[in-house]
Amino acid sequence: MKHAHQHKSDVAEFVEHGCAHMTPHTLEKLLHQLPLLKAEFTQIDEPKLPHLVDQLEFLADVIEDVAEGAYKHLPYGALAGALFAVTYAHQAVDIIPDSLKNFGHVDDSVIVRYVLMKYSRDFAIYAATRKIDWDTITTAP
Repeated sequence: MKHAHQHKSDVAEFVEHGCAHMTPHTLEKLLHQLPLLKAEFTQIDEPKLPHLVDQLEFLADVIEDVAEGAYKHLPYGALAGALFAVTYAHQAVDIIPDSLKNFGHVDDSVIVRYVLMKYSRDFAIYAATRKIDWDTITTAP
């Protein structure tokens, strides 16, 4: 009999697999797209996921500050997580199509929240240096 605590969840496996493929090239490419992505994220209208836009903008800011050398203390794992979450939320082909009303961004939200929780210590330290109240970047949907 398998014990749940001995096996990673599908979400954890999916995210960690995705993070493993994030490279300096991914970072460079994404940096150029960030202004566009931030604008795109503000268009997300999901009443059931009220925190998603703020969470994505927070991760985009993290990526921007690290890429531009304004913040040099983020571990690579946390950076890869932020890159993967933002890249995933942006891509046209999701597990759940974004056009599906009330459900389209559920997968994006799950991935973003997993990354925020997994690297919460690192992101909380970043938030403190930026005078961002970490508690407002909730891991609630």
